[in-house]
Parts: sequence; C-alpha cells; structure tokens
Amino acid sequence: MNSTPRHPAVEAPVDVIIVGTGFGGLGMGAKLAREGKRSFIILERAEDVGGTWRDNHYPGAACDVPSHLYSFSFRPNPEWSRMFAPQQEILDYLRSVARDENLLERIVFGAEVTAARWDEAAALWNVTTPKGDFTARTLVTAVGHLSEPKLPDIEGLSGFSGHLFHSAQWKDEIDLTGKRVGIIGSGATAIQVLPEVAKVAGEVVVFQRSAPYVTPRPDRAYTEEEKGLFRKMPEAMQELREEMFWSNEERYAQRRGTPTLVSAAAQVALDHLHRQIEDPELRRKLTPDYTFGCKRVLKSSDYYPTFAQDHVHLETGGILRVEGNRVLDRDGGSHELDVLIACTGFEATDLPIAYRIFGRHGQPLSERWANGMQAYATTAVHGFPNLWIINGPNTGLGHNSAVYIAEAQIDYIMAAVDFRDEAGVPALEVSGEAEDAFMDTVDQLAQGTVWLEGGCSSWYVDHRNGRLTTLWPEPAYTFRQVNAPFDPEPYLTGSPVEAGKPVLAGVL
Repeated sequence: MNSTPRHPAVEAPVDVIIVGTGFGGLGMGAKLAREGKRSFIILERAEDVGGTWRDNHYPGAACDVPSHLYSFSFRPNPEWSRMFAPQQEILDYLRSVARDENLLERIVFGAEVTAARWDEAAALWNVTTPKGDFTARTLVTAVGHLSEPKLPDIEGLSGFSGHLFHSAQWKDEIDLTGKRVGIIGSGATAIQVLPEVAKVAGEVVVFQRSAPYVTPRPDRAYTEEEKGLFRKMPEAMQELREEMFWSNEERYAQRRGTPTLVSAAAQVALDHLHRQIEDPELRRKLTPDYTFGCKRVLKSSDYYPTFAQDHVHLETGGILRVEGNRVLDRDGGSHELDVLIACTGFEATDLPIAYRIFGRHGQPLSERWANGMQAYATTAVHGFPNLWIINGPNTGLGHNSAVYIAEAQIDYIMAAVDFRDEAGVPALEVSGEAEDAFMDTVDQLAQGTVWLEGGCSSWYVDHRNGRLTTLWPEPAYTFRQVNAPFDPEPYLTGSPVEAGKPVLAGVL
C-alpha cells in the first residue's frame, strides 16, 4: 500500500525543512520526531516516500548490501525475507518508517524544490515548491547521489524510433516479451536487469563500455525459525548487523592498493568469471582491464551465465551512433532493436539540487561547486549558513552500508542545531579555511587508493578536478569517528555584522 499523500498544516516558519524521503530524509525526520523539540516538514517531489528505492523498480532490483545492515540501527527489521533484500521490501521498509515514526503528517508530497534562498536579514531559508512556499531556520537536503538519471551522450540517441528509457524510469507498460532489447551499460543496475530481461526478450544485446569485476552473490532466504529468533531476541539482529559491518570493513584494505590484497580479491572475481564462462573470447571481453576496486565491485551469480544463452550478445566496441531503430557500433555492427534501456547511472558528481540552492549574496551552490563539490565534515558548506547536506560530498562507500553513513551525518546535524540554539546565535556557517583544510585532508587520504590510481574512469572521481568527491576514502567506521562528533570551533555566526568571528568567542 502506498503512503497516503497529505498536505500538513504548516506554520511559518518551521524550525527545519528536510528535502527528500529516502533513507537520509526519513532518518533525519525520525530523529527530529523522536526528540520532539522542533517543528519540521519534509518536502518530497513524488507522491510516495522511498527515494531511489521508489524510483528504481526495474526487474531484478535489489540491494547488494546485506538487509540487516542496510536499515536503520534504531529500527531493526526481523522480517527481511532474504540476506539481500529486493527493491519492494526495502521500499515497504521505508514506508513503514514514515508511517510508524509519524512522518506522513509532516510530508508535503508533490513538492519538488525549485529554489531555496537564504534570507540574510531574517536568517531563514525560503523554499519554493509547486505546493507553496515554505520557510525554516534550518535546511537539510537529503536527495542523494542517485536521484537524477543520466543518459549517455550518443549521437542520434534521442531520435531512437523504438522505446527508449533509463532504468530508473522503467516503463512498466512496455511488454518486453519477444522484443529485441538493447542494454547500454554493464554496471550495478545492468547486472541485475540483464538476467531478468533475458528471460522474456527475443534478443538481448549488451553494449559494454568496460567490464566490471563481479563476485559471487551469497544470497539466501531467511528461514521462519531465524525470523522468529530475530523477533524474540533483537540482540541477535544486532550481533548479526555488527558481524556484517566488520566483515565488510575488512574489504576496505583492498581499496588502499595493497598489492597482495588487491590481487587476492581480484582473483576471487576472475575465478568466478572462469567458472561461469567457458568461451575464451567471451571471457576476454568480460575481463576487466583496470585494478580491482577502481570501479564498484559487483555481486551476481546469474549475470555471467546469462551470456551463455544463444539470444544474448555482448558488444564491446562502443556505440557509434543511433539511426532510427538501429544501433551502430564502432566495430561495424548494426543492431535493429525494439527497446533501448540505459543503465548508465546518475548525475553523481554534479548534483542538480545544487543549481536550486542560493546562499549568501544569492550565490548558487552549483557556482560554489563549479570545480567540484566539497563540504566540511561532508555536511556543511561555507557561504550557506544553516544548510546541512546528507549524502553529499565524500559520503559514498565502495564496501559498506550507506545507511550507516547517513546516520552519522544525522547525529552531526542534530548536535550542530542543538549547539546553535543553545548558544543563541542566528546561524552557523563553517569557515572557508576549515572547509578547505578538511578537503585537503580528504585529498591526502585518497592518495594511493585504487579509485585514483587503479587505471579506470568512474563516477567516484570528478572529471573537472580529478578529486575523489563522492566516496569517503577511509573505512566506514572512521567516517563516524571523524564526521559524527560536532565541533563548533570551525563555524562562524550567521550575523552579517559578525561574519568571520568564531562562534566560540563569547559563547563558551
């Protein structure tokens, strides 16, 4: 059952406006609701909660982080059906969070943020949406890296005469049975889509730009006995969660570029490939040509076997252009297709929401990030007082749970807002010097990692500056150590008169 859209009665201004109802937005809302000290609303552009797990409902959609770890620490779920939950279960979990934490009455659905402007004199954020204008002292964006689909730049693609859509905008009304289907991409989405599409399509062509490393997916269903144990003994879920977390943390060492660890991890993936693909030429095409971990390492036990089917073909020469219903590749091939599915990722390094947020002196966040996004403690940006960003710069992980990261950021924001209000200052703004120093540290930590030195091109690295702007370059546990505790010293007061004055002065 979908969440029931409601338009809350909003007093102006509220204390906090949250943008987005994915894990970050709902987690922030739940913490505020449980605390009960501040008024808040959540703005959601769609008519249901769920963020990326609402939008990405393509066949085979599922999480590649274990279910018990990919959920809130304060809302464990004993009912997960499998070790790796499918999309619908994750969406249902998020809907239950919105319902049970009494957030539905705080959500304005259909309220896409078109502009958010900082009012210097009033020390307030004014937010414009199709459902009206809203005002708050604090603005928290939680739109994430994976919210705006990105289509590839291919000549003639927009003129494809068949059905064309991005995997995050799946067209359920299009029956793929017997169709000739092209899949552009071979990343995390494509390896889930391909096996399912191949079950019904008459022909499938995968256009691969670079081969991914794929490891076995140790998925299984939880038994009723196990779920019963989780219900009766929540501590058993917590122990399992911790076991999963530290097991994933062990994989971080591979990303530091330690040759023996990288080689051993790569061999697991290559052995998986060799076990499942017998044809030498196909093996060659499916063998990555970069260092293990440089791009996202994928999990699947049915991706490779799908290529053994006669009606599934792999093209690696690259797409030259599209003419009508034909896709021409650089090897001289021509493929007549009925449907083209772009599994080509998202605008991860150039967040569209940044073009709609205007800080001091009307400066767009996109302009502040013109040479790449950055934030102090991954959460605060100089020139944007009382703005906090969840799932923004340097918050991604290549090896562990994004929910863990979001919870650490939420703790930081809660502490920052508490400090601001208790100190009696109108706004908190991090200094430019502190932000730059933080980013220098992140850059230093990123040196020597496979993401920068692994010989690949990925969405982890911003092409504008060559910096690792989307991932945290350390183990997940250090993210919490570094970025969850709030330190007021790097902040400035929001008053124009006192701008530049450390907030600690005369306060503590």
